[in-house]
Amino acid sequence: MAQLLDGAGKLGWVLLKSVIRFVFMFFNNCVAIPSYCLYLVLLQPLRIWDSSTFWHIEGIMFKWLLAMVSSWGWIAGYTVTEWGDDVRPISEEEAMVIVNHQSTGDVCTLMMCLQDKGMVVQKMMWLMDHVFKYTNFGLVSLIHGDFFIRQGKAHRDKQLIYLKDHLEKYYHSRDRKWIVLFPEGGFLRKRRETSQLFAKKRSLPHLTHVTLPRIGATHVILKTLSAQQENGSVGSETGTPNQTGNKRKGLQWVIDVTIAYPKARPMDIQTWIFGYRPPTVTHVHYRMYPIKEVPVEAEALTDWLYQRFVEKEELLTHFYSTGSFPSEEGHKEAASRQMILDPVRLCIIQSFAFASGYMWYSVLWYLYCCLF
Repeated sequence: MAQLLDGAGKLGWVLLKSVIRFVFMFFNNCVAIPSYCLYLVLLQPLRIWDSSTFWHIEGIMFKWLLAMVSSWGWIAGYTVTEWGDDVRPISEEEAMVIVNHQSTGDVCTLMMCLQDKGMVVQKMMWLMDHVFKYTNFGLVSLIHGDFFIRQGKAHRDKQLIYLKDHLEKYYHSRDRKWIVLFPEGGFLRKRRETSQLFAKKRSLPHLTHVTLPRIGATHVILKTLSAQQENGSVGSETGTPNQTGNKRKGLQWVIDVTIAYPKARPMDIQTWIFGYRPPTVTHVHYRMYPIKEVPVEAEALTDWLYQRFVEKEELLTHFYSTGSFPSEEGHKEAASRQMILDPVRLCIIQSFAFASGYMWYSVLWYLYCCLF
């Protein structure tokens, strides 16, 4: 009986905590997202007069919004430990980031672990499934200039054309630096069986922890954003000016990001919202490749990308059996570093969001009273 009462008490606490978190996040969204939109409406004259300053300010507010999402996980004890290459020194250089995709929590994990990478978040473009357009954060991503891609054979060719046009229109004009995509084209649990059947027919490696990537979006990004010479190889500059008029170097790096969850149990967005899972450490492994090592021609790029996901499979297999990623060549043990969010900064951002929400509510209510 005592055990039953203890279990009921713990369940009651989890439910109460979940309700409190949901209410807080509901109001957090209600004040932060409208404030972001209204500030940008107010700054539209600046967009015409000095677009680079406008998008710089927008990027700062975008980073703050992502910090709020990160704080939801952080206060529940969901943290990130990083492995592999240190990507902070290249935060000001252009890069394409390829990530394995297990659940909706992958996006939240990236939002958290990129917060301490300089100006990366505010100058980042995301490629995500079109379903995210209809979430609470969809309007923000739409304004920021992210691209929503529709999956499926029926849409594939048109989507790649739309992606190319989107990159040409928004990537340089808004001074973006990093572009993030999930080449697998869907969640692991949904694509694994289809991917394994495809691999069996083509005599490709059998993968369990990742799926074979799709080449289309990666190829378009490389062709559009990399500096290419007449022979098809990667050059040093795109010739496309940025907002300051200087020539851009184009993509300089491909960053291969592998996300691993303890016991291969991915966290989804519901976990981040309700916080019902005990404190959890998500592990993120980085590996950087200079763009000159990445082929642009479709067939060679396919082989190269497949090899990256075979390596991801090996990394994840090692992690799930040992609890850590393998060490780099020349090192006996793999080095890890805990990604730490600044609680003071998070409190300031949240306070600013709620203060802004109150301010805009007061302004709009005053205008309503004056008009009606």
